[in-house]
Amino acid sequence: MTDHDLSVRASDADREAACGVLGAALADGRLDLAEYERRLDLAVSAGTTGELVALTADLPATPAQLAAERKRRELREWVDEWWAWLGGAVIMVGIWGVSSLVAGHAQHFWPVWPLGAWALVLLALAFVDGDRDRSKAAARR
Repeated sequence: MTDHDLSVRASDADREAACGVLGAALADGRLDLAEYERRLDLAVSAGTTGELVALTADLPATPAQLAAERKRRELREWVDEWWAWLGGAVIMVGIWGVSSLVAGHAQHFWPVWPLGAWALVLLALAFVDGDRDRSKAAARR
């Protein structure tokens, strides 16, 4: 967060999120009851997001926050893989185009095979990863 973000008025949702982090820290034994109650009172009366950040800065993120961050990272990696696919497509189509020009006629469009296989793998990974997440969640229940 930037300094400007820390001076923004805290919403009820911001306060509830901070209280959730504090509750998780209490449950994990990271805070004793007296410290939890002190910080909870301050969180409920916090006026800015900076005050809330100060109350939770020395505590780890909640499992929900960690899961959300992991999802964002996995999506970013998947998008990066598609960018790599696009780069490969440009190179392969360029090679095909040059070889077709040299031959004087359109060659068989061979890039369809490696690009198609690569795209299928990327699509399969999107579904397999989602299935694995659902399996883990079901196993925890």
